[in-house]
Amino acid sequence: MEALVARCERSFVSIARTTPAPGRANEATPKGRKATFRPEVQGLRALAVLMVVTYHVWLGRVSGGVDIFLLISAFLLTLSFVRKVEAGKPLNLIRHWLHLFKRLLPAAVVVLLGILAGTWLILPQSRWPGVLDQAWASLLYRQNWLLADTAVDYYAQDHSGASPLQHFWSLSIQGQVFILWPLVFAGSALVWRWLRRRTNASYRLVLVAAFSAIFLASLAYSVEQTATNQAYAYFDTRTRLWEFALGSLLALVLPYAKPGKALRVVLGWTGLAAMVSCGLVLTVDRSFPGFIALWPTLAAAAIIVAGQSGSRFGVDRLLSWKPLVALGDNSYALYLWHWPVLVLALAATGIEKPGLGQGLAVVAASIVLAVLTTRFVEKPLREWHWPQKRSWRTAVVVAACCGMLAGPVAVWQTTLTAEEAAAAAQPRELTPGAASLAPENAGKPTPEARIIPAPAAMKDEWADIDGLCTDANVPSDPLLSGCLQNTKPETVTKKIVVLGDSHAQQYMAALGPIAKERGWEVVTLLKGNCRFGAESPERDEECNAFNRASAAYVMEHRPDAVFTVASLTHAEAPFETEVPGYLDGIRPFTQAGMDVVGVRDNPRFHINMPECVQKHGPDAPDCNAPLNESLAESSPLDRYRGQVDGLHLMDLSDFICAGGTCPAVVGNVYVYKDDNHLTKTYVQSMIPMFEERLLAATGWT
Repeated sequence: MEALVARCERSFVSIARTTPAPGRANEATPKGRKATFRPEVQGLRALAVLMVVTYHVWLGRVSGGVDIFLLISAFLLTLSFVRKVEAGKPLNLIRHWLHLFKRLLPAAVVVLLGILAGTWLILPQSRWPGVLDQAWASLLYRQNWLLADTAVDYYAQDHSGASPLQHFWSLSIQGQVFILWPLVFAGSALVWRWLRRRTNASYRLVLVAAFSAIFLASLAYSVEQTATNQAYAYFDTRTRLWEFALGSLLALVLPYAKPGKALRVVLGWTGLAAMVSCGLVLTVDRSFPGFIALWPTLAAAAIIVAGQSGSRFGVDRLLSWKPLVALGDNSYALYLWHWPVLVLALAATGIEKPGLGQGLAVVAASIVLAVLTTRFVEKPLREWHWPQKRSWRTAVVVAACCGMLAGPVAVWQTTLTAEEAAAAAQPRELTPGAASLAPENAGKPTPEARIIPAPAAMKDEWADIDGLCTDANVPSDPLLSGCLQNTKPETVTKKIVVLGDSHAQQYMAALGPIAKERGWEVVTLLKGNCRFGAESPERDEECNAFNRASAAYVMEHRPDAVFTVASLTHAEAPFETEVPGYLDGIRPFTQAGMDVVGVRDNPRFHINMPECVQKHGPDAPDCNAPLNESLAESSPLDRYRGQVDGLHLMDLSDFICAGGTCPAVVGNVYVYKDDNHLTKTYVQSMIPMFEERLLAATGWT
């Protein structure tokens, strides 16, 4: 590595001696600014961050402002590198990276520490582990990959349940590119040295070729991935590289672009209009970052090309306005602060979306925090001379910044792990869960104990399914590629296929263990928010197609039984209805001789039930919903009886709701993991009752 860096440095010095510096128009240099300072670019950064903040706070949409930030960062980085090369200065890449992160990390760490404090004060405990995991990811510049893997909905209107660290995804991408781009410069230098022996190609031409290749490859990949997997593509570094490459190409060709005064005026105002209107004119949130992202990035490029127009009608007069330039100086810190201030404020007040006054308060608080952070953290450390004299000193500052965050996060995570272990280690009689509602336990008080699962373990409360389908169980239809099954027993006494959505999956926490004990083979065909039933206009086409494929799989494999959820609950009245097309969907199975088991659905709520308990306690009225506002007074299952031979119905609602309420905690066990899904732990506490009712309903032995 050192040898490579040394060769690159020699290449850069050689380039500087042989490459003429392009001309640059004289610019007025504000006091304290470098001669290369471009006030209109700083004003552009201010407008971009204002777009991001405005759209996040009030509109809940993608503005294109982040894409402009990415382009500008590459534009400035490229200008800096090329300028050093043309001045004949050797480049120490290691030193460059250290100084870069010495500038970026202090403000980020201060904001991260502020977010941790806000998390502890405001957010419920079940959200703490996720925030801590994202704190590590943000510090290590891999937040975008973490969010991509979890397919976070960054555009959701309700930001009160969002992570206060989600916005670090773009900073993570920038950090990754800030490491990659100098390597592109270095590699291009080596290629140029090799070409110089054979041709008179210039270094800039090699760079243009390199960034053009990155631009085309990344843009093509971005378009393809956005069309097929947009939720992942939004956070994927590879789908964003073209935006950086466009900024670099702009920096390389800009000295040779000399539009006239009139054209500069037109370019500037056209670019500004396109930039501001992007998120208003187009519904772009589900289309980014494909070709639609060319709209804001090319708009910003037009403004940069317009530059200093020399006309009093030029857009640069607006962008060079001192308050806007001052805001641009604080744009990094403002971007860091605005999202956590918004998320924590909404979580503290319990509102889903801020009004005008509330939004203005969020923006004002964010600007104040940004100015303070820039003034007392970012600027002093940037101007501190001691680290600049030796690379090891810079490394010490970077390490110290990392340690300031890593220490509290590690201690906090260790504490949560210990609490989780202590809760799980309690004697089972202290946490009976659904067993406390059994007739033999009626009226018996539940002993005092920690509620399980511990909040830190709530993320693991999905029912376990052993793995992907194997051998003859593998579906031929690609729509069913997510087919899962429990491990096949040595002797199969019964084969069951589970159809439906996550409410069918949650009962695998009971059906799975029972099946393993009795030698049943269980295959699951599940799709989120897609209850099984015959084709219906009440479902989207994607769900209807999945259900058709699932029904075809069942008819092809002819299992002994099919397990389904037979009713559909809602957060609003009517609180429980029949599943659209349910009887028509299962009738072909029963006519073919298969049993169908239909279990009653569990309630849905307006609030996250475990978070309600963590905020207000298990006895709070808000955490104990009335039964008549959770389930139908007359069960939809009653209307199915006698209509289809072979349909066996199960109602477990008396082990979920009791005494006229549907509580968040039963027998010291959280009933729900969110606002509508049962916890794995609670369903496991229902296993004896589940098995008894399943066998009674079906007559299986």
